[in-house]
Amino acid sequence: MRALDAGILLCGECHKLEYLREGEEQHCERCGAHLHPRRPNSLVRTWALLITAAILYIPANMLPIMTVNFLGNGTPATIMEGVIELIHADMLPIALVVFVASILVPTFKLVGIATLLYSVQRHQRLSAKQRVLMYRFIEWIGRWSMLDIFVIAILVALVNFGHLASIEAGPGAAAFCLVVILTMIAAVTFDPRLIFDNIPAEAAEDEEELA
Repeated sequence: MRALDAGILLCGECHKLEYLREGEEQHCERCGAHLHPRRPNSLVRTWALLITAAILYIPANMLPIMTVNFLGNGTPATIMEGVIELIHADMLPIALVVFVASILVPTFKLVGIATLLYSVQRHQRLSAKQRVLMYRFIEWIGRWSMLDIFVIAILVALVNFGHLASIEAGPGAAAFCLVVILTMIAAVTFDPRLIFDNIPAEAAEDEEELA
């Protein structure tokens, strides 16, 4: 049984429980926030953020993310080219970290959020437990996508020896940073309670501990 079925609302700001009063706008008695049964336009906002992130994901991987200059010469490198160079330099652990953080994680987040949105919007009969676990994993892993950007920022700040050696961030870094930020916001705007709104009541009872 959902809390909404019992006439209970949850404040999205301070998480105080309030009883639903039909026919009037409600505000939290503790913090004054506007109360809604579900986050307003959650699916529309999440889709908009996700589509924008997917569009930016193309230049993030196609454009050079950084340029390493040595003695005045430098070759711009994309994320994948940087991974390949690290492999050729026998830096397999670093190459693996960059590949996972910059390629696998953003791709999984885009596909995972799209799957959640589609399953909720089309009322797919999927396991609520699996979808909630996927949502929690996406929300948790999102912060690690910024690892590549942090590394570039540190290298740009530390490696600056004029014409001898320097590292410059490329346009791909800005696009990749936007992809990470947009997917993180998309995970926040998605209301996971929608997962339980389109499953049979008997299934919800079996999985209500995850709500």
